[in-house]
Amino acid sequence: MIRTTRTLSVMMFSQPGARDWTCPPAPTGVREFHARLPDHAPTPLRELPALAAELGAGRLFVKDESSRLGLPAFKALGASWAVHRVLSGRTGQVTLTTATDGNHGRAVARMARMHGQRAHVFVPGSVPTPAIDAIRNEGAQVTLVDGTYDDAVKQAAAADGVLVQDMGWPGYEEVPAWIVEGYSTLCHEMDEQLDGEPGLVVVPVGVGSFAQAVVTHYRSRASRTRLLAVEPDTAACVLASLEAGELTTVPTGDTIMAGLNCGTPSATSWPFLRHGLDAAVAISDADCTRAMADLHALGVHSGPCGAASLAGLRAARDELGDLTTVVLISTEGRP
Repeated sequence: MIRTTRTLSVMMFSQPGARDWTCPPAPTGVREFHARLPDHAPTPLRELPALAAELGAGRLFVKDESSRLGLPAFKALGASWAVHRVLSGRTGQVTLTTATDGNHGRAVARMARMHGQRAHVFVPGSVPTPAIDAIRNEGAQVTLVDGTYDDAVKQAAAADGVLVQDMGWPGYEEVPAWIVEGYSTLCHEMDEQLDGEPGLVVVPVGVGSFAQAVVTHYRSRASRTRLLAVEPDTAACVLASLEAGELTTVPTGDTIMAGLNCGTPSATSWPFLRHGLDAAVAISDADCTRAMADLHALGVHSGPCGAASLAGLRAARDELGDLTTVVLISTEGRP
């Protein structure tokens, strides 16, 4: 039975049948590609017994993406594979265009520079100045957009160049699929680092491409792992879509979780989220700030988007029942 919980402190959706849904696996060869890149190394899976005790879990781990391919977030996995696929068979100079809330744009700019190509990144006004400066420092042209992330995506799609966007829509599906494939490396690393299957994986969600990769990883095999998505309560587009049973756009507001500040889920990710997520929860900036401080105190230097996974688990804890092994995916390091 689908269940929606809305109280003064919790906005949550759950669907117990998600673990019975199946999908095809991600293609092979992506991890081998990443292994050949400079600065490649698996990111650590850190066990935090203090949080396991607090939350009543058997064991609790954090997949720490604070340093991935020389950048402070997991996004380099998707950008590197997608840029590789985009440039395969092309000759001469191209401009890679994209819209970003921060980490994706910097990753595309870095990959463009590595390949001797140009990058043009469109950034909504909600993105912090240090994140914009980091994109410029990769050699990219940056256009500031007076509007939301969705507005920035529209401008990037209309610009001259080859669009490398982690959000799909009808007619633009191939490149977002490559980005999702790139994220599969992270999931395979977790398989090798864990002793057995996790009982629960908690995933921060923006447009949903990374969540699609996690859903694909677990729903393409005989797994009983539960999957919890976490969003800011000012931009809970996946939660709203799950509640409505269809792709839904929501207005967005300011949040410290800039990389999750998205008003519309990716159309290419939506079928996977709709059927493969066990639950979704929305959290406040205050929840996230506390989680970030607690993770820092335990030696995990998560940024706001990365700390969202702990905040989401805390918010949803009473609805989740018994917890055996939990993995929180911390998608970014400190700004």
